[in-house]
Amino acid sequence: MSRIPLWAILTPGEPARLESHVRDALMSDADERAPSFEVISGSGRYHAIVGTDLRDVGAELQFAEDLSLQFEEPVYSINRATDPWLVMSFRNGLGEVEDVGPEALAKSLGCPLPGADTTSERSARTPLLTVALLEGVTAEEARRTLEEDLGEPLPAGRYHFKDTPRGLVLSGGIGGMNFADIILSERLSHATVYAVTASPRLDIFFVTRMRGGEGIEQFARPPQDFPPYQIANEVKGENSPERILAALGIPVEWFQNG
Repeated sequence: MSRIPLWAILTPGEPARLESHVRDALMSDADERAPSFEVISGSGRYHAIVGTDLRDVGAELQFAEDLSLQFEEPVYSINRATDPWLVMSFRNGLGEVEDVGPEALAKSLGCPLPGADTTSERSARTPLLTVALLEGVTAEEARRTLEEDLGEPLPAGRYHFKDTPRGLVLSGGIGGMNFADIILSERLSHATVYAVTASPRLDIFFVTRMRGGEGIEQFARPPQDFPPYQIANEVKGENSPERILAALGIPVEWFQNG
């Protein structure tokens, strides 16, 4: 498991049953990928379910909503892929945004998140941003495809499009990427997509190569204990974040400036 999860749920319950619940929801019988989540037993009634697969980000909201119907205590969801982190509490299926630090909350419930003792507060709160290179795709084609999927014109500033000699560089504007890279990979099967998710300092750095909406391989720093795809040791012949971004034609400033 990566040092810092991309999503988490803090909930009462029996750890074995919680693991079974999440596994059944995330993975079909035909799914051959290794589990990309784990249940960490807490010191009291609460336990943490943490995950590292970008494809599962957002599912924590549904899990927390469902679990909150089973317990009198609130169930909390944490989404690290937002700026700032999104922390919500659910009671009887109803969610409410909480203005609380995720690590402080987890510690108060007796189930600290992985990396809490080794990661600085600033680093722990650092948002992860996603920027993608789509080979064989133009900005006009991507915009049209996303508008067809949305069913209406894109709002101004919703995404940032930049045509380059290597292909289209795409990032999220208002509202973040919101799986646009995956949607375009699914809809434009001829495209090869390199989705880069990283922190501004690039100390957390993932590159997932996709075709047809499916992940093929992933480069990850730090390495993951349960990688969701085949492990890639380099991208475009490079193995350092800065050189990988240069090879993909993605400006490092896009991560630093959000």
